[in-house]
Amino acid sequence: MKNQSSRPVTLLLAEDDPDDCLLARQAMEKSRLVSDLRCVEDGEELLDYLRRRGKFADPKQSPRPVLILLDLNLPRKDGREALREIKNDPKLRAIPIIVLTTSKSEEDVTRAYNLGVNSYITKPVRFSALVEVMQAIGKYWLEIVELPGRPRTNRHG
Repeated sequence: MKNQSSRPVTLLLAEDDPDDCLLARQAMEKSRLVSDLRCVEDGEELLDYLRRRGKFADPKQSPRPVLILLDLNLPRKDGREALREIKNDPKLRAIPIIVLTTSKSEEDVTRAYNLGVNSYITKPVRFSALVEVMQAIGKYWLEIVELPGRPRTNRHG
């Protein structure tokens, strides 16, 4: 699957497990999603990336993502707190956020939506299921919907 322009779009994954980051990258490649997946390890790094602080100060090294994939259980600043800060920041709140986490807790689901998350997905256990999730995310978020900061194209024929 390719977005019409076939230009890579930047997706930002906040995930503290390097193996999960690698699996997400492989699943995106297998789903033929044209994207530039950037990974950050915790909520502090996520906010530094988005606000271009520290090692993310150079915009060429930290392009604005069109979509954030967020694990809730992160060190230093957890995903819930990072989500709250992003959605309270007028410069960042328009970036869609998909929670991609192992938590199936009804409390986490409700809280995430109350904080403004756009979707909540429980991480699949099988790699093949993760590929399917990435295909669905790509189809919906990168081909069907219009996102702020992306040129309008006829993405769905």
